[in-house]
Amino acid sequence: MLQCIFLLSDSGEVMLEKQLTGHRVDRSICSWYWDYAISQGDQLAPVIASPTHYLFQVVREGVTFLACTQVEMPPLMGIEFLCRVADVLTDYLGGLNEDLIKDNFVIVYEILDEMIDNGFPLITEPNILREMIAPPNIVSKVLSVVTGNSSNVSETLPGAAASCVPWRTSDRKYTKNEVYVDLVEEMDAVTNREGILIKCQIYGEVQVNSHLSGLPDLTLTFVNPNILDDVRFHPCVRFRPWESHQILSFVPPDGQFKLMSYRVKKLKSTPIYVKPQLTSDSGICRLSVLVGVRNDPGKTIDSVTVQFQLPPCVVSADLTSNCGTFNILTNKSCTWSIGRIPKDKAPSLSGTLVLENGLEHLHVFPTFQVGFRIMGIALSGLQIDKLDLKNLPNRPYKGFRALTRAGQFEVRS
Repeated sequence: MLQCIFLLSDSGEVMLEKQLTGHRVDRSICSWYWDYAISQGDQLAPVIASPTHYLFQVVREGVTFLACTQVEMPPLMGIEFLCRVADVLTDYLGGLNEDLIKDNFVIVYEILDEMIDNGFPLITEPNILREMIAPPNIVSKVLSVVTGNSSNVSETLPGAAASCVPWRTSDRKYTKNEVYVDLVEEMDAVTNREGILIKCQIYGEVQVNSHLSGLPDLTLTFVNPNILDDVRFHPCVRFRPWESHQILSFVPPDGQFKLMSYRVKKLKSTPIYVKPQLTSDSGICRLSVLVGVRNDPGKTIDSVTVQFQLPPCVVSADLTSNCGTFNILTNKSCTWSIGRIPKDKAPSLSGTLVLENGLEHLHVFPTFQVGFRIMGIALSGLQIDKLDLKNLPNRPYKGFRALTRAGQFEVRS
């Protein structure tokens, strides 16, 4: 049971406080948390035991969602709820930052009021919340100023309150029934200094955009579901069909939602390679970076980028590329935007780095962050077999897409 939720800015300011139970949590816990977070740096854990409370924290776009409790509870419930709050606010406000939260303070407070009751999660589906609380727009803001009524809460219960599934209304009607399924994957990989791939895995999501009338029943099957690990499902998924036959059977929410997430571990290769070479002598370091296609996925690899941070001991840099654009910012962060890898030449970046006085060799080597995007293919190898739909008045349109992009793709030098 959560006792309080705070929303903090990137400077530690308390932007919003929501007390959830009769036990009031003092704001001083936020000061303790902020001092602790600064002392821990990047090693801050999502669950923290303070002298008086257990704290759950999630950071999104510079906004810290902090929840407090003094009682024993499943840690993942607190973390998952804060993540859901962040997702709902992002969906409602069209983004997430300090200004948006302050400008829409009333709506944010009303959303929290509906999402949690007496410390326990209650309504977390964005579709249902939209029926209960109108999203912000210019008209509603003008009316609130004119009438003096700042509430956006509907006076009637949402249709899902009378539905057999709490995430969907039963009277939804569309002239054109359609459903789209997207496989969105991110590749996390680490390559060591010798060019050996020491880690490569895929984190993927099955995203669905559903505009179907009535109360449809969908069944989604994969060609090779046995490759999936660490699967997580939307509450609409019936677990027993998946457990017995690895079939996704569900009544979908209306609109866009994440049906499931998964991991595919221990992949053997990456679609592109990045080969950095650094040699230094007499205060001068020569840098060369080569990029190319390692395994052709059969689809175009675009949006290729290479980012790295120059070591503090580098005084100046003279780097040029034969493909794309290269920029160095004042904080010594470098971005090489290649775009699409040409077929007639391998993109290369080369030049010299001048080290500070008294330093003969470079002792701190940069780590290269690689980005790419491939439309039309899931590099995990996951394939959709078929999507069956029942309880629909007419034949729906079904669309399928796949996208793979780089996640935490690191190349060490």
